[in-house]
Amino acid sequence: MTNPTSDALVSTQWLADHLDAPDVRVVDASWYMPAQNKNAREIYNAQHIPGAVFFDIDEIAADDSAPLPHMMPDAIKFSAKVRKLGLGDGVRIVVYGQTGSALAACRAWWMLRHFGHHDVAVLDGGLPKWLAENRPVTDAPTPPRERHFTARANSFLLREYDQVLANVKSKREQLVDARATERFTGDADEPWGKAGHVPGSYNLPFDRLLNADGTFRDADAIRTAFHDAGVNLDKSVVTSCGSGVTACVLALGAYIAGKKEVAVYDGSWAEWASSEGSPVDKGPA
Repeated sequence: MTNPTSDALVSTQWLADHLDAPDVRVVDASWYMPAQNKNAREIYNAQHIPGAVFFDIDEIAADDSAPLPHMMPDAIKFSAKVRKLGLGDGVRIVVYGQTGSALAACRAWWMLRHFGHHDVAVLDGGLPKWLAENRPVTDAPTPPRERHFTARANSFLLREYDQVLANVKSKREQLVDARATERFTGDADEPWGKAGHVPGSYNLPFDRLLNADGTFRDADAIRTAFHDAGVNLDKSVVTSCGSGVTACVLALGAYIAGKKEVAVYDGSWAEWASSEGSPVDKGPA
C-alpha cells in the first residue's frame, strides 16, 4: 500500500485500482459532532464506496456505561467487533470519511494501529474527492465475511488521565491540542464544561494540516505547522482534542511528517474538564 506522500495514505486512484483486490477491505468510519445533526450510518446506507463496511466509533468503544464518548475498548471487545466487519489479519484496510480525510477516519486508523494492525491507511480526500472524480458509489449492503483479528495492544500509542496529569509537572512529553484556537484559549463556549487547556500544552488546530479539498498537506508543510506551533517532532508527542477524534488527525499528520510513534490522550478535554482538580490554563500557549 504505497503513496507518494506516506504509507498512511492512499490516493483515490490507488483505491480505484485495488477496489476488487481480495486482500483489500474498505471502511467508512464517518462520525459527526452532535451539533451537526447528521447521522453517519444513514448517510453510509444511502451512499458508500462499493464493498465498504461501516465502522462506528461510538459502538466500537468502551462499555456503554462509560461517562465519556467513544473511549478505546479493550482488546477482546475490539477484536470481536472488527472481526464481524470482516477486518482482520492479512488484509489491507483503507479507511475513509464522508467529509474528507479528517475526523473519525483518522481515529479508526489510530485504533487499528493501537491493536497491532499496521497495514491500514486513510483515503486521502475521503468520499468528497471520490465523488468529485465521478467514481462509483452504491447503497447495496456489504455482507462482511468474518475474519480473525489478532489484537496486540500497543500502550505507547495511548495516554490516560493520570499519565497526562503527571506530565503537567514532568513535561517529559509535548501535549498538542487539536481544538480550535478560541477553545484552547478559553474564549469560546466549551461543550465539556471548563474552558481552557491543559497547562503547558501547545495548540495546533487539526485543519491546519489539511488542504482545502480535505487532503493532507505534504510532509514539509506538516512539519512546518508543528514547528510554528512550538512543537519539536524529534521529541515525544501526545495529541489531544475535545473527545479524542481530531487528536488522531494530528497523530496521522505527524506520521506523514516522519514521526511514526505519536500517542493520543484518549479522554482528551472531555475527561480533563470533567475531572475534579484538573489544572486549567487560559490564554495562548
